[in-house]
Amino acid sequence: MQWTDRIRQVKISLVVAAVLIAVASLVVSHFLIRDLENEERGRMEVWAEAMRTLSTADGNTDLNLVLKVINGNNTIPVIVMDPQGRIQTFRNVPVSAKTAADSLRHVEMAGRQMKAAGNSIRILMSDSVKDDYIDVVFGESLMLKRLSWYPFVQLGVVLIFVVVAVFALLTSKRAEQNKVWVGLSKETAHQLGTPISSLMAWTEILRETYPDDDLIPELNKDVTRLQLIADRFSKIGSLPEPVPTSLNEVMDHVISYMDRRTSRSIRMVKEFPDRDVIVNLNASLFEWVIENLCKNAVDAMGGQAGVITLHVEATGTKAIIDVTDTGKGIPKKDLRNVFRPGFTTKERGWGLGLSLAKRIVEDYHRGRIWVKNSDLGSGTTFRIELKR
Repeated sequence: MQWTDRIRQVKISLVVAAVLIAVASLVVSHFLIRDLENEERGRMEVWAEAMRTLSTADGNTDLNLVLKVINGNNTIPVIVMDPQGRIQTFRNVPVSAKTAADSLRHVEMAGRQMKAAGNSIRILMSDSVKDDYIDVVFGESLMLKRLSWYPFVQLGVVLIFVVVAVFALLTSKRAEQNKVWVGLSKETAHQLGTPISSLMAWTEILRETYPDDDLIPELNKDVTRLQLIADRFSKIGSLPEPVPTSLNEVMDHVISYMDRRTSRSIRMVKEFPDRDVIVNLNASLFEWVIENLCKNAVDAMGGQAGVITLHVEATGTKAIIDVTDTGKGIPKKDLRNVFRPGFTTKERGWGLGLSLAKRIVEDYHRGRIWVKNSDLGSGTTFRIELKR
């Protein structure tokens, strides 16, 4: 739980940091772009004045300086238009049309767009004639356009960083969980081995000493059961090879085992097809999954009378198993967490059963397991899908 909380805090911190970086980038870029826009407008005002000076030049005008200003603009697209909107001259406006007429129409259209955007400077050519003027319209330079896209590029980079960081954290978490599962399972199997061997020996001694005792076969069944549990634990962490198995027989075996170990007030109902449903299974591990679902169903009934229904069907290329109980149900807020390691609503238990069940179904059998539906006070249905 502490590790999960820490991961959640780190993810929240990364998201907050990404948002702060993005906001700061947008603010800084906004002011920078605004300053560059003002600077470019100032340059265009100087350029427009140079055009007016060139148009009204006399013998005393220093044309070298004027031409230097005009020719010095190599980045900002600019168009000079007369009062009727005709193009007088232009610079830095890309033209890709094939004919001169098409090029002119393209420049006129660009000029109207620039003027509509408010990027226009009117220069009076004569103080006495009001209609004697030119309009200098201009657009954004290539550098300004690139800079306007920069915050969004930076935001994308930040988002990619956050996604990669979160993915790395989740992968690290899963790898650590896997190590814990394998280590815990192997150690459990190892620790069970010695007492099971002793119990098997004592059972043989008791059988020789009391050959007619009816309790000894039952004791032997329990020892065999312990041996099966140890074998299941030893297989966690390895990749057992599934073999074609009758799903009907596996489910029957689980029902037979659970029926003898649950209260008589709880009825187990099986809904199986007439024909065997054959799937690739590791029977020992898959029985563990169904047993775990059945035990959870029993716990959900809280000692009250109820029904556990085990439904099996074959549809196309899939085999479907539903385990339905008439227990107390699962609150909606907990549905997303039921398979999370450590999550439990019981007073006792580690919250590992459903997590192990999910691992066995999805990692070892390439299937799916989820809560199909759950209603408070009515019961819960867990569904498993396997490939046939």
